[in-house]
Amino acid sequence: MEGKDETNKKKSPAVIQIPSYQEVVESSLNPKSQQSLFKPSPSFSQAFSFLKQSDFYTPPPAAPSVSDLTPDAAASRQVSQSEIPSSSATSFSRPAATGINPSSSTSQSVQSGNAILVSHRQKGNPLLKHIRNVRWNFADIVSDYVLGKNSCALYISLRYHLLHPDYLYYRIRELQKNFKLRVVLCHVDVEDVIKPLLEVTRTALLHDCTLLCGWSLEECGRYLETIKVYENKPADIIQGQMDTDYLSRLKYALTTVRHVNKTDVVTLGSTFGSLAHIMDASMEDLARCPGIGERKVGFF
Repeated sequence: MEGKDETNKKKSPAVIQIPSYQEVVESSLNPKSQQSLFKPSPSFSQAFSFLKQSDFYTPPPAAPSVSDLTPDAAASRQVSQSEIPSSSATSFSRPAATGINPSSSTSQSVQSGNAILVSHRQKGNPLLKHIRNVRWNFADIVSDYVLGKNSCALYISLRYHLLHPDYLYYRIRELQKNFKLRVVLCHVDVEDVIKPLLEVTRTALLHDCTLLCGWSLEECGRYLETIKVYENKPADIIQGQMDTDYLSRLKYALTTVRHVNKTDVVTLGSTFGSLAHIMDASMEDLARCPGIGERKVGFF
């Protein structure tokens, strides 16, 4: 009989209990909250309290009291504590929204305006060692150097251009039309300069850029410093100054003739009086002047 009961139990099919609609609705309305296995500690010291029971833990030394200190040390400690501002005082001096000191932000903007901005691409470039007369700072910029509000510069060497011929074209295209003065600073560091310099010149001219060539890193650094220094100065400051008196203008006009010096100009001016009388004089009259011979008259 026991064998038959065991075989009947084995043959009995498994019964799957399907909940009713009402049981499903009640379970959704009253969900049972599952207990989390993670129980965070209420404080940091309680979370790591087990470390104090290990052999590697040593308690920190106790702070010395004021009575144990020497008079000088106690006085200095009281002064240092009195210099610490209270929380109420610091709350009034702290900026409300930005959290940045306005005076520091304005000073940084003034310094960046007076300095050359250098791209992070130029890190390790030995050219930076030769920029000594003007400040420079690294910044996230598109060009290699920002020399002013409307001027920038791209640096390239002919040796690098021979390895990457399309580099300058793509760098100029990144600038777009954001700057009025776009300088291509080319370092000539190869012996055969005809072909690579011709390609760099053509690329710069076709894209409205000013090409400056330097045969040393010192010269390239000097170019950057000069453009930055003359950023806010008028263009006529670098033009040659000419005297306004008649004799100086006469010297400037006649000394362009070959073999005619300033002494000859004074002689001609004192003899004939004006440039118009000199041009109307005959060759014989000009040759009679001291220091003026037939050779100089022929050049007139």
